[in-house]
Amino acid sequence: MITPTPPRSVKIGEAAALAGTTPRAVRHYHALGLLPEPERGEDGRRRYGYDDIVRLLWIRRMTGTGLSLEDIRTVMTAGDNRRRRTLLEELEESLAEKAETVRRQREVLHRLREADSDLGLLSPQVMEVLDKLGAGPLRPDELDALLVTERFGGPEAAAAQAVGFGVLAADEGLRAEQDRLDRAAAALADTDPDDPRIGELAARYLAHYRAMEDAERAAGIDHAEYEPELVVDEETGEVEWPEIKEAMRLPGTLSPAEARLAELIGRMTAEEFLAAEEAKETEKAEEEAGGTDPVESASGG
Repeated sequence: MITPTPPRSVKIGEAAALAGTTPRAVRHYHALGLLPEPERGEDGRRRYGYDDIVRLLWIRRMTGTGLSLEDIRTVMTAGDNRRRRTLLEELEESLAEKAETVRRQREVLHRLREADSDLGLLSPQVMEVLDKLGAGPLRPDELDALLVTERFGGPEAAAAQAVGFGVLAADEGLRAEQDRLDRAAAALADTDPDDPRIGELAARYLAHYRAMEDAERAAGIDHAEYEPELVVDEETGEVEWPEIKEAMRLPGTLSPAEARLAELIGRMTAEEFLAAEEAKETEKAEEEAGGTDPVESASGG
């Protein structure tokens, strides 16, 4: 029996088929320097031998690891084993980072599917707060506000804001009062910023916020845990919220009266904060000045 002699070289189409890829991919490997271009036959076409097919098979096997073609070129052209090991370690770390990114993306997609609204795109901290409050669906403008807060203040600031939105979503009475106050603010939007009604409305808003804090505590939420960090200017004594200051850069359409209302609410809140801090300092000073030694008190004198 005469055994046919296998061809010593094959054309690009057959080489690609033998390696499980396409002629276009093979040409791309040539362009990247992954696969040296073989000699051409008398017909001017490339001819691939056994070593070329083996090289193609190794390239294909490496692509299955998730490495990019650029990474594969770097690994396959490394001059020594030590350099090769270093490259592979770096690539493994890179893949681990990508895997972590994919894991976080899957978590977000899972929350998005479970929430069945854009709320799922927000941070887990926000979701946790709303779940704890048993809040119903939030309004679109509230979702927008949380998104903006996460951008400028981070997840913690958004969680603090979500506490308030969650209470409103869970308490019809507080929601109704919030709507009444917002309607009143809209009615005063075009008035003189010095209109005394703006100050009165600011006081009503502040009282409403305190009622919301009571509802938060009743729901088992420690309001202090979610309060935004305040910064007190040592020279002026003014209190600022860095996140709010940053968010004020956003384009908006606040009228002078609305800006005045926001300013008054902030000032009143700051005054309450400073008064509370002063009371704490006074109480502490009185305890230190007239306090009794705990050991002495326990021993009865």
